[in-house]
Amino acid sequence: MAVTKSVPVIDMQDSSNLPQKMVNACEEWGCFRLKNHGIPLSLMSEMKDVARSLLDLPNEIKMRNFNHQEPSKGYTPTNMASKVFESLSLYDVESAAAVNHFCTQLDASPHQREIIVKYTSALHDLAKLLGSKLMEGLGLNGEKFKEGICQFKMNKYNYGPETVGSKGAVMHSDVGFFTILHDDENVSGLEAVDKSTGELISVDHVPGTLVINVGDAGKVWSNGRFHNVKHQVQCYEGTVRITNVLFVLPAEDEKVQVLPGLVDSDHLALYAPFDFVHYRNLRTSMNSPTGEALEFFRSHPKLLN
Repeated sequence: MAVTKSVPVIDMQDSSNLPQKMVNACEEWGCFRLKNHGIPLSLMSEMKDVARSLLDLPNEIKMRNFNHQEPSKGYTPTNMASKVFESLSLYDVESAAAVNHFCTQLDASPHQREIIVKYTSALHDLAKLLGSKLMEGLGLNGEKFKEGICQFKMNKYNYGPETVGSKGAVMHSDVGFFTILHDDENVSGLEAVDKSTGELISVDHVPGTLVINVGDAGKVWSNGRFHNVKHQVQCYEGTVRITNVLFVLPAEDEKVQVLPGLVDSDHLALYAPFDFVHYRNLRTSMNSPTGEALEFFRSHPKLLN
């Protein structure tokens, strides 16, 4: 059972040391809640309604979103990741063609298309802003954040009375730079591992906020300073849970590597550059969802915690 303890809540309207507060949270927790992030609450609510309606579509329609060559980029049916979890995926939110294709696959109405475009655009803008603030907090004011690919997922946990106490998502770390999660305001269940104690912490919903998680690429990117937080989703109650998530991923044609501005004679690069697709496949082949595969790319093992 997760203990009662709270992850940091950071207010984007409080400009005093905002970049440093974000960096501190990424180092100490690997996650934090973000308030006053600029995305209208009405748009967040509308997006949840759209996600619920699309995820309630018949399986034969949702399977149009399935990617046979690269399953991680498309629809995840139940019993693939877990018996209760399913997810629709829009792989590249910055591509108008990709957004249009996703909406066409699911026969989205004009209203649904409008909400998806508005929401993913707002999330993408927030991702770029967060990346810039994190770089500023790391002392890299002159460098520009390169967000690579932003993948949007609509998640549904098909909970019922019989699933209470089971896992909706197994313990894992995310693979990308960082993740922006709009969790369900009615159904909790997200749990994160406290870096300092190893205890499970319930990441309970705070109205109007988003959850930011550091991923494996974020740990490498920050030269080991950021913590790729381990987390899971537990079924607390037998009610369907809907979440919307943006994964900020490295570009597939660029190496995942330590930011050059963090490396000098006193601060060696702790990881060798590597291919992101290769790394994601390695995690899968090793059945290593919590980031252990990063060990293969350590440059200086003794310097890491």
